[in-house]
Amino acid sequence: MFPTDCKVPLTVVKSDGGFTYDTSDLAALKYRMLEEKCDWSIYVVDSGQSLHLETVFAAGRDFGWYDEAVQRVEHVAFGLVLGEDKKKFKTRSGETVKLLDLLSEGVKRASEKLLEKGRDAVMSEEELNAARDAVAFGCVKYADLSHTRTQDYVFSFDRMLDDRGNTAVYLLYAYARIRSIIRTSGVTAEQLAEYVKKTETLPLTHPAELNLAKHLLKLADCVLLVLDTLMLHQMCDYVYQLSTLFHDFYKECYVIEKKAGEETVIHFHRLALCDVTANVISKCFEILGIREVPKM
Repeated sequence: MFPTDCKVPLTVVKSDGGFTYDTSDLAALKYRMLEEKCDWSIYVVDSGQSLHLETVFAAGRDFGWYDEAVQRVEHVAFGLVLGEDKKKFKTRSGETVKLLDLLSEGVKRASEKLLEKGRDAVMSEEELNAARDAVAFGCVKYADLSHTRTQDYVFSFDRMLDDRGNTAVYLLYAYARIRSIIRTSGVTAEQLAEYVKKTETLPLTHPAELNLAKHLLKLADCVLLVLDTLMLHQMCDYVYQLSTLFHDFYKECYVIEKKAGEETVIHFHRLALCDVTANVISKCFEILGIREVPKM
């Protein structure tokens, strides 16, 4: 059969009476739309299957299984993961790389990275293990999600574990740094909440404060854009830019200011800005499936 506007046919039954992948995918689509009554069905399959799925979806529309006006059926296509040689990512023996082996290697490298930085001297074993796992699993996830999903990308642990640039490690360090600033202030969550409750408008005047605050307000727009396009790299771009703007803000503006003598001044409006930034980064991590840690 040739669905509407399709140049390739679907083979539902072969000449010998056998069934094909087309048959299975049509049956699955019919079940999801008519039995499960899905509002939104997302097929996460490599880009090489784009034409096939477009044809299956067209057949579903022809059969009246779903109405595009009220139900979404979409193909989230993704490109290839390449090795350093720009060829399909494989083991040295030419076999497919297993995810479990990949994550185990990530844990090993993340542990080495943290020990190189001497984090074992300032963190408990429990904190170190939590940071190791967050870095190991987060760096692999983020590397995959931060690229435009339809494009191929080169898998590189060295690049993923870099604490500079658009990586999970950079973001995790940024989040941990903000939480450290809040802890150092000695201000409790209750005290900060009380300040925000009684303050109608935060007195933000410095350009770095304003740039950070304006970007925080774009979270909802970013989430809606991701829902519309199903392109998660846009969320990665948002949280990376947020972390960069926070570093600019912290470099330019005192949050905890040491005055002459023993006096320490806490700038509550800036501390509140730190807290909101940490909460937004945490929400972005939740969306991206990255585990946050308060210490790195």
